[in-house]
Amino acid sequence: MKSTYSNITQTQGSDLFLVAVTRNVIVVALYFSINYINGTLVHTFFKHEIFNENPRYILFIHMVVNDMIQLTITVLLHVIAYAFYTINVSFCFFLILTAVFTTLNTPLNLAGMAVERYIAICNPLRHMQICTVRRTYILIGLIWVLGVLTMLPDLFFILATEPLSFFLSTIYCSRDSMFRHPYMVEKRNISHLVYVSFVWLTLFYTYFKIMFAAKATGADARKARNTILLHGLQLLLCMFTYIGPLIESVFITLFPMLFSELKFTTYIFVYILPRFLSPIVYGLRDQIFCLQYTQFCSDL
Repeated sequence: MKSTYSNITQTQGSDLFLVAVTRNVIVVALYFSINYINGTLVHTFFKHEIFNENPRYILFIHMVVNDMIQLTITVLLHVIAYAFYTINVSFCFFLILTAVFTTLNTPLNLAGMAVERYIAICNPLRHMQICTVRRTYILIGLIWVLGVLTMLPDLFFILATEPLSFFLSTIYCSRDSMFRHPYMVEKRNISHLVYVSFVWLTLFYTYFKIMFAAKATGADARKARNTILLHGLQLLLCMFTYIGPLIESVFITLFPMLFSELKFTTYIFVYILPRFLSPIVYGLRDQIFCLQYTQFCSDL
């Protein structure tokens, strides 16, 4: 009887190990595939001066680089969770902060892209004067500064409330395990609501302004309108990052026997899928960028 039980236990352990390895192989393969595409987009951008001098492409490539950083951190955390389970708190803190910065950057970058399209359509004569390369890079810097300022209270709170031994210990690396105080959870929910609400208002405002301008001038603003709608689609995908834990908890409550499968599926849809669609939605859809990108890929 003991021998039979031991064999069953070993078989279950082997199955779990095989599942874990398979999932990590899938995640890492998707990571390298997506970042290869994103890397070629970045190379195409820096290779052609026409893109370096256009605020639209500068904001786009910033979003691509931001996605590459975010994807790298999330995949690293996923692999660490399976390979080591716990890591040093200080290292975990650095990874989580980087992931939070890039997560907060995405909706603000989308808002900047929407405003740039709004100015190009509704105020074309002043577009080159308002949307300069210098101001675009200043905007990108402000996006990162705002993310840092948003997280500074959490940083000071943890340093003030946690003992030194906590930062020298090991922990399962997740945002909930690092920012576990109710104050920080409430602050996170409020900041997410403010960020997403601001971007949605910006998208709605720019969309309707473009529509009204097109009707007033009799111009065809279909392309700009579709671009704003794509910003909205990307924002919906971005929101998965904010509501992912809630969706995950609901499904796990309904289907507790599928806990592991649901967590992996949620991870793919929340963290991987949006990073895969971004270059397709923005870069490959643009005729000029797609032409240069296709030419670069054919030369490889």
